Amino acid sequence: MHPAVIASLDEIGVPIAAEFPKPLTDEVVQAADFVVTMGCGDACPVYPGRRYMDWELADPVGSEPAEVRRIRDEIFERVEGLIEEMGLARRAR
Repeated sequence: MHPAVIASLDEIGVPIAAEFPKPLTDEVVQAADFVVTMGCGDACPVYPGRRYMDWELADPVGSEPAEVRRIRDEIFERVEGLIEEMGLARRAR
């Protein structure tokens, strides 16, 4: 993982320093209802009955910290929107 991405996520309490990119395998896609990619294009496996979304985002590598934070926040907003669309919005406490 890129150090700028790790730092950006650490700022919001998401520790990923020990994580690594994982391939989007056939098994993973077959087990999913929703498949979100970020620039995967034609290289991703496609199966009927899944909803595919390719989120076009800027690449944070080489970006200033403020841009990395903007990308992080954009991903967060998209995930929140998808959760709401799926009817899984968080309930008020």
